[in-house]
Amino acid sequence: MRLLLSLLLILTGFAATAQKFTPLELARWQQQARQVQIVRDTYGVPHISGKTDADAVFGLLYSQCEDDFDRLETNYLDAMGRLAEVDGEKELYHDLRARLFMDTLQAAAVYRKTPLEFQKLLNAFADGTNYYLATHPAVRPRLLRRFQPWMPLMFSEGSIGGNVSVVSTERLKAFYGAKKSSSWQENGFRRPDDIGSNGFAIGPVKSASGHALLLINPHTSFYFRSEVQMTSQQGLNAYGAVTWGQFFIYQGFNQHCGWMHTSSSADSMDEYLETIEKKGTAYFYRYAGKLRPVVAQQITLPYRDGSRLLRKSFTVYRTHHGPVVGQQTDRQWVAVRMMNEPLAALQQSYLRTKASGYAGFQEVMKLNGNASNNTVFADDQGNTAYWHGNFMPKRDPKFDWNQPVDGSTTATEWRGFHAVSELVQVHNPASGFIQNCNSTPFTVSGVSSPGKAKYPAYMAPDAENYRGLNAVRVLSAKPVFTLDTLIAAANDPHLAAFDDLIPSLLTAYQPTSVEKATAPATDEAIGLLRAWNRGYSQTSVAQTVAIYWAERLLAKARSRMPSAQPQLDYIAFVRAAVATTSPVEKTAALAEAIDDLARDFGTWKKPWGELNRYQRLTGHVAETYDDQQPSRPVAFTSAVWGSLASFKARAYPGTKKRYGDVGNSFVAVVEFGPRVVARSVMTGGQSSRPGTPHFVDQADLYCNGRFKEVRFYPEDVKAHAEKTYHPGE
Repeated sequence: MRLLLSLLLILTGFAATAQKFTPLELARWQQQARQVQIVRDTYGVPHISGKTDADAVFGLLYSQCEDDFDRLETNYLDAMGRLAEVDGEKELYHDLRARLFMDTLQAAAVYRKTPLEFQKLLNAFADGTNYYLATHPAVRPRLLRRFQPWMPLMFSEGSIGGNVSVVSTERLKAFYGAKKSSSWQENGFRRPDDIGSNGFAIGPVKSASGHALLLINPHTSFYFRSEVQMTSQQGLNAYGAVTWGQFFIYQGFNQHCGWMHTSSSADSMDEYLETIEKKGTAYFYRYAGKLRPVVAQQITLPYRDGSRLLRKSFTVYRTHHGPVVGQQTDRQWVAVRMMNEPLAALQQSYLRTKASGYAGFQEVMKLNGNASNNTVFADDQGNTAYWHGNFMPKRDPKFDWNQPVDGSTTATEWRGFHAVSELVQVHNPASGFIQNCNSTPFTVSGVSSPGKAKYPAYMAPDAENYRGLNAVRVLSAKPVFTLDTLIAAANDPHLAAFDDLIPSLLTAYQPTSVEKATAPATDEAIGLLRAWNRGYSQTSVAQTVAIYWAERLLAKARSRMPSAQPQLDYIAFVRAAVATTSPVEKTAALAEAIDDLARDFGTWKKPWGELNRYQRLTGHVAETYDDQQPSRPVAFTSAVWGSLASFKARAYPGTKKRYGDVGNSFVAVVEFGPRVVARSVMTGGQSSRPGTPHFVDQADLYCNGRFKEVRFYPEDVKAHAEKTYHPGE
């Protein structure tokens, strides 16, 4: 008791100078902290246990703050539309986008209507975070000095912003910044899938043990998620990746089943062309033969300008379809309709972590709260499954829902929602495998894939990509898998894009003997490419030449694409580039690549691993990559080339080498037998602080495609414990 009173006096003193938490709050948090245990294993992974699920959430948020409070806070500044308050005017339209779709008053109202048991989890989120701030007075938040229980309702799906992020801030700026005097058009080229994710599931028929296997391989910006285990005496026992600031395992597994989400192009949102008329100072839009008033709303956003906090006001507009985000012509504005069910999304995200198998997981999916992801699934009964999207409005299939539709007619209204049973999906496919790499679901299981003709086009407009081609090849070819061979499949080095690209260059290169003599480097490079197996390797010079050449050739092709041309998927774009560039342009791009390499590195014969590097930064604004600082070679490369293991790297101002900041992040393989067996690896390490033991302790594993053992059971956690404590200690 004396110790508790002393701690309360200390915390009260902290509160007086920092967050001003009350003694009653501090006493309540201290009591809950005593019900929570955090065990850090030898890689710093926190294994959090509590009497209740709320206790586990309390401990999870406390441990997240320990590992990287800055990223946690930044994610909420992002979700709440408050980045400009710390990062300045450049973030104003980012904040405006967030406020158009959800604001803090709405989130607080949803919280008040939330069922009591779920409110306990939301309260524990805020309490665990605030308790960390109370016990760490040296931590200075950028803006958020008190966290509120409604905040997770603004950040509920796993990907920050969910579908909101697909609304272009440039489009908003063109409309709201220019007082509707100009429009903004999409470029004709659909950006390649540089990040995305991979999910594989192996059924018993292709498993050496007879147990289902799962690969969890999100491709995100580095250090976007942490690795954690949450357990409670109420049946919670989930392990996997948690996005900073969330209180649920986003991609992971429990003792019965596992789930992997890949970003989806399933059409869960729509753009409506609203026909606008102005009368005086008011705007109206035409609907069902009548004029309706456009709802106008004032939004005032603060933004930082040096030491000053300034404000900018916007008049924003809405129709019954949703907020106006741009315009096609002076009389046609674009409104966006999308999912706006934050509670259902958050409940689904949490409840799936407690599912006990396929039937229970599918039951949770009936909440229809996932608007941005596909799901790859496996369980301990040998089930494997895939669902393409989840939140799926019903529409009239005669319209092209990939384009903005006429907002003036009732024919384009949503007609309810598709049931989970109606989604594009597979369950225990005869092929024995499932894969999704942000690609079409109609190749998800090879010959056992669902038929495209059975579904409306809007359900799955996703194109194939080179990772998808590679995954089907790898998973079809092998008769049985173990955890080791599943890891090997996830790291398969083949770069499928060069199956389209390299033959065109070899055909284009038809030099005379004189040209060979005058350009020996080009001739030698062609020889390397002719002999190359089109796979990645740290020691491959051919890979270096191929990537530098392809980047230059595709940039030339991209510059020629008219903005009015229909959007192309990436495979179609690459094949169009091959077809439309001349033999001279192909060989000229190779000569340019060779010259650029020689200029930057003294020779063009540079192994890929010498240029493609991993260097850990903490993520603070002032930090930059530096060729003079230690870094590690990485063989795998950008997903656009079909690299299943993804590492998107580029040169930065002041660097010649390339440094990765997007790609493989948390990666795990799981076998669902009588006991779960799993392995995992993270980008670098669990800690965000340089010089600490877990800042780069996984970097060599990560860079070389190796994994560590997951400590899932209490006896294993205890045997490999590095530190055991209660929050606040």
